[in-house]
Amino acid sequence: GNGQSQALPEEMKSPRRRAREFALQGLYQWHLSGNDLPAIEAHLAAAAGFEKVDRALFDLLLRGAIAEAAELQALIEPQLDRPYAELSPVERAILLLATFELKRHVEAPYKVVINEAIELAKSYGGTDGHKYVNGVLDKLAVLMRPEEAARPARARSSNIPEEKRASSLSFAPIRRRRRTSTRSTTSPTGGSMRSSPSSSAA
Repeated sequence: GNGQSQALPEEMKSPRRRAREFALQGLYQWHLSGNDLPAIEAHLAAAAGFEKVDRALFDLLLRGAIAEAAELQALIEPQLDRPYAELSPVERAILLLATFELKRHVEAPYKVVINEAIELAKSYGGTDGHKYVNGVLDKLAVLMRPEEAARPARARSSNIPEEKRASSLSFAPIRRRRRTSTRSTTSPTGGSMRSSPSSSAA
């Protein structure tokens, strides 16, 4: 398909998908406002739908990505075709989350981590942002999970948890046209996040 199918209805999202979405929103707020973690968590916990998240995964991703942000940025930067600061706040947050998950949440197969990041980029990022995220994470997965990435696809597939198995995504070209704006519509929690249609996964 063209990667622009309808967004998954709220009631069909898995607790893990919700955890990643809320962790992304928390990282986005942290990037833009510099609020401390307790304030961000309190804001998110008051949002509709938060009671349905996988709380353990949410805590791991948000707290871990913020705590290790400088180290994660150092892993991401060599894979970029532009300065890290020129990425949109949404793309920075998605790459931090997914890189942290590749590093620390080893129970999640790397293809699931990448696919979930792509879905977040389709929901909240700019046009074609998901292709950029995909290209960067493909390279990071080979570096960070070399044994898993080298395994035949058939051997990996039995590992996939409740998230829908990621389809085999071709390597996307890194370069894309720039956007004029990265902040237009509002996120579910009221922060300003760019939005475009999402396709369904988990």
